[in-house]
Amino acid sequence: MMSGKLKDYIDRLGTVWVEGEVTQWGLSGGNAYGKLKDLEQDVTLSFRVWSTTLQKLKEEFRQGDRVVALVKSEWWPKGGTLTMQVYDIRHVGIGDLLAKLEALRRKLSEEGLFDASRKQRLPFLPTCIGLVTGKDSDAEKDVLRNAQLRWPAVQFRIRHASVQGDRAWAEVAGAIKALDTDPDVDVIIVARGGGDFQNLLPFSDERLIRAVAECRTPVVSAIGHEADRPLLDDVADLRASTPTDAAKRVVPDIADELARVRQARSRMLARVTGSVTAEIDRIGHIRSRPALAQPDRIVSDRAEELTRWVARGSELLDYAFERAGQRVVELRAQLRALSPQATLERGYAIARLDSGAILRHTKDAAGGDRVRLTLVDGEIAATVEGRR
Repeated sequence: MMSGKLKDYIDRLGTVWVEGEVTQWGLSGGNAYGKLKDLEQDVTLSFRVWSTTLQKLKEEFRQGDRVVALVKSEWWPKGGTLTMQVYDIRHVGIGDLLAKLEALRRKLSEEGLFDASRKQRLPFLPTCIGLVTGKDSDAEKDVLRNAQLRWPAVQFRIRHASVQGDRAWAEVAGAIKALDTDPDVDVIIVARGGGDFQNLLPFSDERLIRAVAECRTPVVSAIGHEADRPLLDDVADLRASTPTDAAKRVVPDIADELARVRQARSRMLARVTGSVTAEIDRIGHIRSRPALAQPDRIVSDRAEELTRWVARGSELLDYAFERAGQRVVELRAQLRALSPQATLERGYAIARLDSGAILRHTKDAAGGDRVRLTLVDGEIAATVEGRR
C-alpha cells in the first residue's frame, strides 16, 4: 500500500534537469541503460533511455562522461527501486574522476612506474601462486579451476580482500604485501570479475599502485574490465583480460608441455639417428677404400717394387764390377806396357853403378868400374872393360 502511494506521488512529479557522471552505459534491445552518479554525494541512480529518444540524440555517450539530463523519476513498487527515465541528455565534459585518474596516470608514468624495463618476467612453471580476490567470488573459482585443469600440481596461497568500496585498496595492498613476503609464492594474481567504473576505482588508488610497484614478486592484474583499464593494469608486470585469462597465462598447459617434450624427443632421436647413420655411412665408405679393404696390398706392392729395385741394383752393381774389371785389365796392360819389367822381358837390362845411379851413357863409366846389371830374373855384377 505504501509503495503504491509512493508510485502515485512520484508519477505526478514532472521532469527535471540533473547533472551527474555516467558510471555505467550499455545498449540492449535498442534502448540504453546506465547509472548516473551525483557529483557532490555518493549517490548513484539507474536510468533508462528509450530507443525513440536515443535516435534523436546527436552525441554518443560512454562511461565517465559528465552530462546533464532531462529526467522523470519512476518508482517500481515490486522491488522498491527508484529509477529515472531520460528524455534528453547532453555532454557537460569529461568526468572529474576520469580527469583525476588521467592526471594520476601521467604523474606515475613520468615517475617511471609504468616503464617496460621495470616489468618482471613471470616464472615458466610456478609451484605456488598467490591469489588476491574477493571471498567466494567467481574470479577465485575461475582462477583455481583453470589453473588446476592446466597443471594439477600447482598450489595456491589465497588472501581474501574487499574488491570494492573504501576499504578495498588497503585490504588488497595488505594482501599483496603479505604474499610478497612469503618465500614460497612465485607469482601474485589480483583478480576481480569486472564491474562498473565506480566499483573499480580502488584499483586505481595511488597507494595501491605504489605498493604493487614495490613488489619483488611478479604481479598479474586480472580485473577483467577492458574499457576503464584501472591503473593496476599499467603497473602490474602482466595484464590479463579476465581471471580465466590470468590462469592460462600464468600456468602452462600440461598437455601442451608434454606434447612439446614428445616433439623435442622425436627431433633429438631423429637428429641422433641421422648423425649415427651418417657416421656409419662414412666409416663404411672409408673401409671400402683399397688401403683398408686390402691392407696387405701396400706391403705386397712395396715388396714387389723393392724386389725390382734390388734386382736393378744387383744388375747395376754387376755391370759396374764388370766395367771396373775391364778397366783394371786395360790399366794393367797399360802399366805392363810401360813397366821396366816388360822391357827386361824383351831382352833389355838395366845397368847401375855402385852408387845406384842408372847408367845411361858410356861416358858415365870408365874402364874397371863395377856395374850391376838387372835382368828379367835377377841381377849380375860386371866390370867395365872399355867403351866402344
